[in-house]
Amino acid sequence: QVQLVESGGGLVQAGGSLRLSCAASGLTFSRYAMGWFRQAPGKDREFVAAISWTGRSTYYSDSVKGRFTISRDNAKKTVYLQMDSLRPEDTAVYYCAAPAKAYTSAQAMGVMTPGSADFGSWGQGTQVTVSS
Repeated sequence: QVQLVESGGGLVQAGGSLRLSCAASGLTFSRYAMGWFRQAPGKDREFVAAISWTGRSTYYSDSVKGRFTISRDNAKKTVYLQMDSLRPEDTAVYYCAAPAKAYTSAQAMGVMTPGSADFGSWGQGTQVTVSS
């Protein structure tokens, strides 16, 4: 059974930084791209960032490009999201996700529809609140 457990959320002032972590178990982590998504109140879940199974390729939404950095440690089975220059509009619940198929590209994760069968697993989410 696949489990994804996020941590690192919290309350931060605008301009500040947070680092999210997502620890995975129950899958051959090094074979799977991983992604971060977020959902603000009253809005649909949206793509934030994805990273290939090797870590060599990354893909970002335009809204976070240049401010957020996704990385992974395959030995620790963990994916990270470093969030800098945070803005109030970044406030949301952040989820990590694994695709249903191994060797899916990071770019492909960026166009998958949250809730579709393209995804194999989701974490429970961690709240990020950015105050102005």
